[in-house]
Amino acid sequence: MSVEKFIPELWSAKLLEKYLGALVFGQGTVANRDYEGEIKDKGDTVHINSIGDPGVRKYERGKELTFDELATSSQELLIDQADYFAFLVNDVDKVQAAGDFGGAALARAAYKLKATADSFAAGVLSKGARTENQLGRVKIVSGGTQLAGADQITAYDVLVELGLKLSLSDVPLEGRYVVVDPNFIAATQKDDRFAKVDASGSSETLRNGIVARAAGFDILVSNNLAKVGGTGAAKDDKIIVAGTPGAFTFADQILKTEAGRREKGFDDFVKGLNVYGAKVTIPEGLATASVQEYAPGTGATTVVVGS
Repeated sequence: MSVEKFIPELWSAKLLEKYLGALVFGQGTVANRDYEGEIKDKGDTVHINSIGDPGVRKYERGKELTFDELATSSQELLIDQADYFAFLVNDVDKVQAAGDFGGAALARAAYKLKATADSFAAGVLSKGARTENQLGRVKIVSGGTQLAGADQITAYDVLVELGLKLSLSDVPLEGRYVVVDPNFIAATQKDDRFAKVDASGSSETLRNGIVARAAGFDILVSNNLAKVGGTGAAKDDKIIVAGTPGAFTFADQILKTEAGRREKGFDDFVKGLNVYGAKVTIPEGLATASVQEYAPGTGATTVVVGS
């Protein structure tokens, strides 16, 4: 692979396709990508404007109308994250490799960029729900045929409670999602209240990570759920996040993919740079729960637990 034969446009497109194809928290069904705009470098700022609500008054015939001066506000999405990859492809390796040696390394680089950005988005999203929309710690029954004890809750009822939080906050029903980990999915396997998306024939199976639909949510699975963190008893709890795309915005751009010939040695180099940022813009549009444990049911009646 000489510099003359390297086609930046082709490599860049290949990397971008694999990167976006594997995102869960950064995809359009979870994050609003409308404000991405043209990102040129780390440190760029995306300005998000919003407008206040006009008043509604009783109309009286013959009386003068009252006009409101609408207030506007602005939030800033800072593109303050940047990750890169850089690797060498030795001439001997290229000769010995039966195939696209550099392409395989590029695919791995794309996957690692994806995982890093997705984890960052998960961390921002998990901390964005307003206090009233946080269920707190829950112990989830592992297996829907077993009944929840006094301090337990079924996976389905977790979704019901998260949906209630969103409904009380006037969050639209359309487009609601929830992101869970594989343990949550395992806890649903024996519960008939969950409908598998792949068995429904729905085109929604094309969404990254979506595996089921229940309680008004598209259920997406990811290994990148954020933890509570800190030093308290709940520090290792993973945070389940529910919401709609309008509540959270994510912007990223693979700025550069370059190749060249290293001056010393017999190697070509390939390097790339990705910049990104995320922000919760509507805290009432999110609801969360942190999972203390998954365990067999211990009760005789189903009990819903909330904070």
